Parts: sequence; C-alpha cells; structure tokens
Amino acid sequence: MTFAAAPETSTVAARLPDMRTAVVTGAGGPAGIGRATARMLAENGWHVALVDINAEGLAGVEKELREAGHENLLAVPTDIASESSVTDAYHRIDSELPAVVGLVNLAGIACPVPLHECSLAEFERVMAVNVTGSFLMLKAAAERMIPQGVGRIVNTSSITAFDGGGTFSKGVYATAKAAVIGMCKGGARELGPYGISVNVLAPGPIDTEIMGGRLSEERKASMSAGIPLGRVGQPEEIAATVAFLLSEGGGYINGATIQIDGGKHMH
Repeated sequence: MTFAAAPETSTVAARLPDMRTAVVTGAGGPAGIGRATARMLAENGWHVALVDINAEGLAGVEKELREAGHENLLAVPTDIASESSVTDAYHRIDSELPAVVGLVNLAGIACPVPLHECSLAEFERVMAVNVTGSFLMLKAAAERMIPQGVGRIVNTSSITAFDGGGTFSKGVYATAKAAVIGMCKGGARELGPYGISVNVLAPGPIDTEIMGGRLSEERKASMSAGIPLGRVGQPEEIAATVAFLLSEGGGYINGATIQIDGGKHMH
C-alpha cells in the first residue's frame, strides 16, 4: 500500500475520536497483562478487539468482561505471526467495531534456552511471535491510523533487552525484545509525522504466566531480591501505563522505552 506524503507539521495535536477501538494482542491469558489492559481500556471508554491465538482463553476473557458490564468488545482468534491471519482479523475488526486508533502489542513467548544451545526452529519461533507478530500488527494498524491523522501504538519489550536475560528467559528472548525496541524507534520516527505515536514498554518481573506458570511465593521472593521496591509487578500496573499512553495526556510521548521494573535495571 502506498501512502500520501506526511501532512504539514501542526502545532495542535489531533484529538482522539469519541468512538474508537483499541486492538489488544495477548488478551487470552487468564492472568495476563492483556486481560488487565483490555479491562482497563474498556473502563476508559474504548471499544476493544481482543486478539490471541488461544481461542478458548479469549472466549473466557470476553465472557468475564461482558459479565462486568463491558459490551463494546470483539474476540478475534488470531495467529499474529501469520500475515493472512492478521489481515483477516483486521478486516473483521473494521466491519464490527469503530476505527482502530490504538494498538497494544502484548502477545509474546518466553524462552529459557541459552543462545548457544538454541535450535534454529526455536529461535525462529520466538522471533516470529515477539518480533514478526508485532511488526504485522503495527503495519496493519498504521494503514488504518494514517488516514485518520491520529493513533497510539504500544509494543512490549523487556528489561532482558538491556541485561541479556533474566531468571527465566535467556539470550534468545533478549534478542527478540531488543529488536522490538528498535522497531519502536523506527516506527516513532516514521509514523510521528502522521500523528501516530509509537512507544515500547520494558517490564521487569511481572506476576503472570509467561515465565513457565504463575509465580509461587518462594519464586516471587527470589525474583524480588534485586528489586529496590522489593516485589514483582502486577499486570494492572502495566495496564495503567498503557492506558495513559493511549490517553489524550499521553499524546506527546513518542519513541520512548518505558521501564516498569521497580528499579531493577537502572541506566
């Protein structure tokens, strides 16, 4: 698709439309950041497209949100690493929800295998979900946001991108998450002239299932040892940051890597 030249620079930011949709990937986990984010955005007046490869989990999250009184939802089972699946998902979102103004790329998979022991197949699997999936979702979202002159995109990296690996994920995951930061900076520079911001979150240890299952109290204590705040983070704390970045107040934040790690990694 060929886009028109970027508009002339404006001193006034375009406002978010009253009727707007946020696409949230990784929304099918019962204890994940995507679920918490979808709920918070729905509470803030967004229509929300729930995207995940796990159709059963997605249905459960949709049911939970509807029972909480949120009706402006659409569950869209999607393989974000497949271009045709992403295309089909956006076509359905276009037909059933208002214009896509927000994209939150939270889907990801961890990898505890060291670089020098990782098979090519596993390396490519990790890159496909964490990097290619984020790229395909961003590209499709940008096609819809550019004509509107406004958009908010949030991708997800990790502090492992800075330190090479943590207590669970190792160098392969760090490689993928470092690539996501580069994608954010490129997107911020290239989409900014169209009124679209692109930012990336770099969470530290969060109490989700990505590190091989829910964290036991013993594991939480171990992981908290090097964190100045003395605890792991909660999905709702990530969701709150996303909600701000997608708000009117977050409109001038662009190209930022925002660490949410309790002070674990300072640089």
